[in-house]
Amino acid sequence: MKAMLFAAGLGTRLRPLTNDRPKALVKVHGKTLLQHAVEHLKSFGIIDIVINIHHFGEKVLKELEVHQNFGCCISISDERAALLETGGGLLKAKAHFEEEEAVVIYNVDVLSNINLSTMLRHHQQHEALATLATRNRESSRYLLFNEQQELCGWTNTKTKAIRHVRPAQKIQSYAFSGIHIIHPSLLDLMTQKGKFSIIETYLNLADKHKIIAYPHNQDYWFDVGKPERLRAALEFLD
Repeated sequence: MKAMLFAAGLGTRLRPLTNDRPKALVKVHGKTLLQHAVEHLKSFGIIDIVINIHHFGEKVLKELEVHQNFGCCISISDERAALLETGGGLLKAKAHFEEEEAVVIYNVDVLSNINLSTMLRHHQQHEALATLATRNRESSRYLLFNEQQELCGWTNTKTKAIRHVRPAQKIQSYAFSGIHIIHPSLLDLMTQKGKFSIIETYLNLADKHKIIAYPHNQDYWFDVGKPERLRAALEFLD
């Protein structure tokens, strides 16, 4: 199994820490977020990793060189010419994943002890096109799932926007964790081009394909894309 690590973001919410470095190179307890993510993937035997770069991309390349790719086989998807977001970034890297049975997608600004082997079994047992790690936590945006834990919509609690894509008698709302597993056939079903969100792809496909939740409330999880969340993670992991 291969992985894609999204490390191309501008990290604007972490300024001034990201004024001279990409978000991926912000450190938590002496290790960059990049190293934390790669080592977590590696702990589950995932050593073939594609990393996308944009903001201070050359510094990510240097970090990988200095650490000899952390003992992994790492490929680079270069988005320095144009940042493509999660959907466009995954589509750009399509050629790396065509012969795989499953691909783990992981945001570099996520710190978690989620068990990726258990998540993969869940994904395979349900024969899902995509499996999305989710949590019961406060958020302004929620993914909506039916009784079978199949994606059926999305909502933004601030704007009151809501989108239903599959009928459901009982809706469960979960926040997305920025960790997902896909079957590579999903890449052939993408119709959008350029810069777009993978969530939009999931919503477009959910009425005809199995896109399911993987709740992992038992794990610790931090999105460290904001200073206050970074501080919370530092305190928790201290």
